[in-house]
Amino acid sequence: MGAAFKQEAHQLIDALPDTAGWEDLAEQVETMLDLRAGLADSAADRVIDNAQVRAEFGLR
Repeated sequence: MGAAFKQEAHQLIDALPDTAGWEDLAEQVETMLDLRAGLADSAADRVIDNAQVRAEFGLR
């Protein structure tokens, strides 16, 4: 991690409005982690087609 982690953390904090609180920061971190996990799943081909999801849940 090191310096790259600290730089990314600073960028997240700097992007928040001055009125932001801990909850806002936590939401941004959670969103970033979710996106990274999704991209990793996609890269590892651990995804299913939208049509399969719709069929599984009985949606058109």
